[in-house]
Amino acid sequence: MHNENCDLAGHGNTIRGSLEGWCGHSFGQVVPAVRMREDRLVNDARGPLDRLESEVLGGSRRYTRIEVAERAGVDLEHARTLWRALGFADINDDDNVAFTDRDVEALRTVQALVDMGILDRGQQLAVTRAMGQALSRLAEWQVTTLTDAMTGGATPMSPDDATAAARELVPVMEGLIGYVWRRHLAATAARAFAAGPDDLAERTMTVGFADLVGFTALTRHVDEDTLAALVDRFEAIAYDVITQGGGRVVKTVGDEVMFTADSAAIGAQIGLALAERVGAEADLPDLRVGVACGAVVSRLGDIYGEPVNIASRLTSFAHPGSVLVDRDLAAALEGDDRWELRRVPPRSVRGYSQLHGFRLRRAPVD
Repeated sequence: MHNENCDLAGHGNTIRGSLEGWCGHSFGQVVPAVRMREDRLVNDARGPLDRLESEVLGGSRRYTRIEVAERAGVDLEHARTLWRALGFADINDDDNVAFTDRDVEALRTVQALVDMGILDRGQQLAVTRAMGQALSRLAEWQVTTLTDAMTGGATPMSPDDATAAARELVPVMEGLIGYVWRRHLAATAARAFAAGPDDLAERTMTVGFADLVGFTALTRHVDEDTLAALVDRFEAIAYDVITQGGGRVVKTVGDEVMFTADSAAIGAQIGLALAERVGAEADLPDLRVGVACGAVVSRLGDIYGEPVNIASRLTSFAHPGSVLVDRDLAAALEGDDRWELRRVPPRSVRGYSQLHGFRLRRAPVD
């Protein structure tokens, strides 16, 4: 009997084996080799900041930009383009020893994906950029949060203490990141294949935006710790409500969250639940929500299309604590006795001379 799972596993092993051939090493041998280098480097006579950097990077700086490109077999200008796509500034000094063995390994591997025909140059850059954006924010959070947790937010951690902490925590966090990535990969793949090939590029979804009212003014009147606690609380509520309601968080930007749902009813329920939960928090400003539905394109973890623009514009003129939906979503909810819809006067907003909206409320319970 034909076994598709075996075929997939064999294909995966073929790609892995080919990549190892291209890169000149077995992936299973990389981590032990790097750990041996780390052990030697941490115990040398360099300064504490150098030891911290080596511990985090997984090795010492050994190569210039020219050397790292040559060792990886990548054109120098393309290597610089990939470096910038990761979110790092150019290193213009040819004599600056700034790169490690891991930089060589990573560059060689990402180039192998192109050489083997798995990705083209454009996809390679797009994937690199997406990874850089996601992991940059994660790194910022980890340094801030873990440092505060270990010091109680009082005395700054010394470089030697930070090095010791990194030696223990970096492998642990690296493993957790891999686990979370695999879970999201499995969930995303399941949704993609369930949708069918015709729906992978474009599909109908409900898109919502929610932002805290008066957040900009608030930032001028509270200290950094209070502001950070406020944003953390808002994001915790947003993630809880959206995922529990059956939606997905696309992104958060300070005082704003963007979410999607597969149906109009789920999107409506999430929008109202967000406004209600945030409204019940005494320490948080009110929330205003805009929700729209229609054809969208999903690319590299983000969502594009007219419903995205409409939902964002609806949020801009929604009253505090309220939820506005567009005409298409209102039509999809028509006849559902769980909701009440009231037309609001059309507004002129950026990109739309007359944007029509409807105030969404829960229907009263008899």
